[in-house]
Order: sequence, then C-alpha cells, then structure tokens
Amino acid sequence: MIEVEEYKVYSDQEGEEELFEHFRFKAEPGLVIIRIDKYLMDRMPNTTRNRLQNAAKNGNILVNEKRVKQNYKVKPLDEISIVLPFPMRDLELVPEDIPIEIIYEDDDLAVVNKPSNMVVHPGHGNYTGTLVHALAFHFNNLPDKSEEFFGRPGLVHRLDKHTTGLMVIAKTEHALTHLAKQFFDRTTERLYWALVWGDAEEAGKVTGNLGRSLKNRKLVTVFPDGDYGKHAVTHYKPIRNFGLVTLVECKLETGRTHQIRAHMKHIGHTLFHDLEYGGDSVLKGMKNAKYSRFIDNCFKLIDGQALHAKTLGFEHPVTKEYMQFDSELPTGFSEIIRKWETYTKELP
Repeated sequence: MIEVEEYKVYSDQEGEEELFEHFRFKAEPGLVIIRIDKYLMDRMPNTTRNRLQNAAKNGNILVNEKRVKQNYKVKPLDEISIVLPFPMRDLELVPEDIPIEIIYEDDDLAVVNKPSNMVVHPGHGNYTGTLVHALAFHFNNLPDKSEEFFGRPGLVHRLDKHTTGLMVIAKTEHALTHLAKQFFDRTTERLYWALVWGDAEEAGKVTGNLGRSLKNRKLVTVFPDGDYGKHAVTHYKPIRNFGLVTLVECKLETGRTHQIRAHMKHIGHTLFHDLEYGGDSVLKGMKNAKYSRFIDNCFKLIDGQALHAKTLGFEHPVTKEYMQFDSELPTGFSEIIRKWETYTKELP
C-alpha cells in the first residue's frame, strides 16, 4: 500500500508552500526480506539511487518511526516513510542575468531576499524572469563550481509572487534533502509581518484545514470541519495597531498554499491590498473622499498583499549550526506603515 502526500508547484505560480514529497509504504505480508534502497527503487521508478542515498544519509527514511540507513532489510508489514525534495519540472532552464539580493551564501546554500512581483519557479505563463532563472545565472557564474548541482538551484519552499522576504536555496543534493526534512519536521523558524484590515487587538491562533476553493481553483478556502483540505495552523500577534488596520506577526506551524492570506481572511482580517482575497478595497473606515484618496495612495506603494517573510531560521545541512536571518520591510511596505502612523496622529 502506498500513500503519497505532495506539496506541488501549482501552474498558476501562486503558492506560499513547501516543496517536498512524503511517501508512505506498508510492506507486503509475504515480502522476501530486501534492502530498503532496492525496495524503494522498485516502487518509486522515477527516483534515482542518488536521491535515496541522500535521503537515508539525512535521516529522511523512517521504518516504524525510526531512522534507518540504506542497507536496512525491509521485513513484512514494516511501515516505511520517506521525505524527498520535490523534483524540478522538465523545463529548459536558461540562466538570466537578473539582479537578486543574496543575504548569505556558502558552498551548500544561499539565503535570498525575494522582491515583490517576482515569480519563484518557472511554469505555465511564467517561462522566463523567475527567481530560479536568476539563481541559475548566479550559480553558473560562481568562480568555483565543484558540484554538478550548481546552476540547478533547489527549492524546498517558496513565496507568492507579491510576497517579499527571505528564502533558503539549496546548492547541493545533500543540502536540498536535509532542508526538505527540516521543513517536513517543522523545525524551521518562519516569521512573517503582515498588514491586515481591522483591529487585531490580541494574539491568536487560527486552526483550519486549507484547500483549493471549490468555486475558484486559484484561491484557497478554510474548511473548519476538516472534511477537505490539509491541516494548517497559524499563530499571530499584533505589533502595531492603527485601529482600522493592524501590523501583525504571523508564525507558521504548517506551510500550506496561501496559508496566512486565507487564515487571516477567515477571521475577518484580510491582508491589506490582497488582490485575490478582497483586500484591495476599503474594508474598514468611512468611505469619504479624503480617506479613499489616502487608501488609494497606500495601495499604489505595493504590487500586492502587504506580506513579508521577515525571519528565517534553520540548521545548516553540513555544519549543523543553527542559522537565523532577519530582513527589513521593503520600502513600499515601510512607507505604508509611516503613512498610517501619520494618519492616526491626525485623527481627532
């Protein structure tokens, strides 16, 4: 029996998600004892031996909830779990000289600060100009290319087109597999800052299955009864309250598509200027001419939702050192905050 849980790159290129595959197997009752790498090769024909070896080396293969090496002998009724990075799409990747802000880089990984209005991965409708095209150019032009993996950057998570902030990029198969396991185990730290409509006075927690909307497949809906979608949890707390809008910090327990955007809308705090989820109209406040002009001027400062991946923490795949990175809000987002500070001071 095989169960597959996949975190896929959707063709519309709008997904704030993790990119890995989780496979579960239950060995057949009459199975002849066999090495686990051979067992998995027979049942996962599109997976290379190298990927499986990296998975075993990084502890990504579990049997009966315990880590095993590639020479483990599978026994009847063993319950096997394996996490693998999501494979690159079979698209021709032509490196492009696109400027990117690299916060940190070594032989194994890079941390980048993604700008707004940039798609992360090539796909339908976005065959050029993506972050991956820019990274491929950068990696191909490094002075020391000791790994064949260079020029083929590995993704274990990504951000929406208009979401800004920090992403970690793997530069070797080993790093890619190790990071994928960290995201699967929820041992990474991810903090986002978002400007939301409404008065979010207290910290809170949103729990609700997320799945593609049954009415519009480009959107994600909360299914609170758990009858559809995947389990998702978001923690949030106010940082600065302006009454009509609130700057909040969001911490993810899970990494689902549009998680923050869908969860915050579900509790009545739609993200400011979220084009897909209705945040690009006046949701709070009197709709007089002066206020409408103020909101419109704020909207013009950013391309889409006011959401920034501010903090990212993880264990280095090779040194095992815990690394944490922080980033400043982009200029447009910061200017909106400044405008709201001025606006609230002028209120009677």
